Amino acid sequence: MQLLANILIDGLAYGMVLFVIAVGLSVTLGLMRFVNLSHGALAMLGGYACALLTREADLSFWLALPLAVLATGLLGAVLEAVVLRHLYKRSELSQVLFTIGLSFFLIAATNALAGPQVQLIVLPPSLAGSVDLGFRTLPAQRLLVIGAGLLVAAGAVLTMAHTRFGVWLRAAVDRPETAATLGIPIRRVQCVAFSVGAALAGLGGILGAELMPLEPYYALKYLVLVLVVVAVGGMGRIGGNLAAALLLGTVETASKYLASDWGSLAFFVTMAALLAWRPNGLLNKA
Repeated sequence: MQLLANILIDGLAYGMVLFVIAVGLSVTLGLMRFVNLSHGALAMLGGYACALLTREADLSFWLALPLAVLATGLLGAVLEAVVLRHLYKRSELSQVLFTIGLSFFLIAATNALAGPQVQLIVLPPSLAGSVDLGFRTLPAQRLLVIGAGLLVAAGAVLTMAHTRFGVWLRAAVDRPETAATLGIPIRRVQCVAFSVGAALAGLGGILGAELMPLEPYYALKYLVLVLVVVAVGGMGRIGGNLAAALLLGTVETASKYLASDWGSLAFFVTMAALLAWRPNGLLNKA
């Protein structure tokens, strides 16, 4: 019973990290129709920024966290405004080639500037300790991960379904000419959406640094996992992405507890089974 509880708790924390990173990519792919394979690199840069701010600048984690997220969001906005917007009407192959090339550039730059070693984020005493749950002790940082994931999920659903910006984003993608005629600022909507997606990637990179160590090849190593979450959950489907992240995270965690050598295999076998069962998304029947 204790083993089951450990698997569920650790799987929940791991799944939340995958979800926070994946939700921005899901919006970019599903709603903006843009294939952004540099999303993993943005998550890496958010984590690196927080690590450098806490370690080199000696800032508090609670100050470094929003600054790193903001910096990642601003970088996403600059990339979108200067370069990526020119690729919206290009083929998917052009988008893939450019963004994967951008990832390799960011990997090389990160390796040159910060070195190949794993970057550690200095946590405050309140997060560095553990919380006694009765049947086990849990790192306090993982409670932050779980709470942040729930807040991101709720915020994303409310934004897309119940705000003017969510309506504008869907209109700007589905009917851009009509949206422009109605006065919707399409370019601003696209830039803000991409920037928020980049900021969420950075947040995921920071929160998941314990489970997904920050090193230069982070951008490629974990991009595949995030793409799997988006594929299984459905592009642009927040609820589906959350369910897919939690399910796949729990499966991989369980396999590592029970058969550590088969963890990745179990993850991808589950992915294949879920895509065969729900090819259009985990929560979509049609």
